[in-house]
Amino acid sequence: MVSPDDTFNRVFSSIDSEQFEVCFIDWVSDWIDLTGGEIIPIDGKTLRGAKSNGKKSPFHMVSAWASKNNMVLGQVKVNEKSNEITAIPKLLELITIKGCIITIDAMGCQENIARAIIKQEADYILAVKDNQKQLHQDVQDEFGFGKNIEKYTHQDLGHGRIETRTCSVITDFKFIQQDTKWDALQSIIKIELKTLINQQKQLHDITSQV
Repeated sequence: MVSPDDTFNRVFSSIDSEQFEVCFIDWVSDWIDLTGGEIIPIDGKTLRGAKSNGKKSPFHMVSAWASKNNMVLGQVKVNEKSNEITAIPKLLELITIKGCIITIDAMGCQENIARAIIKQEADYILAVKDNQKQLHQDVQDEFGFGKNIEKYTHQDLGHGRIETRTCSVITDFKFIQQDTKWDALQSIIKIELKTLINQQKQLHDITSQV
């Protein structure tokens, strides 16, 4: 007797994953209403519980998430995390992002990705780390020596600690040599977090446990 699990497994195994992906994205695009300014994070996740031919075979998925609508707009499967660089442009081609803000971590901080986003009339927020060494150094120099820096500070108090977040924004570049390579680059932002532990509350907690 064939079990329901075996039947489901045969059905899903017979589906062309790429064609299913295209159909799914078309279906989502037909009814989802992306308002102007929608924030769409693009990120990769490793599905470690996945199996292939009875063996554990973790694979990586790059997904675009519509924050306001709380749903996935599209996904692209990649073999390794490093392949996100080539998968992100492919994912951008599959979805409509006009008027939206695309956020991507440092892996996606690539000139061609920025160009692809601007080409679709959207804006981008990209994280900068050492994978872009010269750009990272230029940004550090800008914040270290620049004078036209706007700063905004916000404090949160709770759970026995005070968190101070400082947002610094630069719109007038003096030290960044690569600004012409990044399409429509308007500003550079740095977020600093400082945490102060409430020692009095900490002492109270320790005393009550003794």
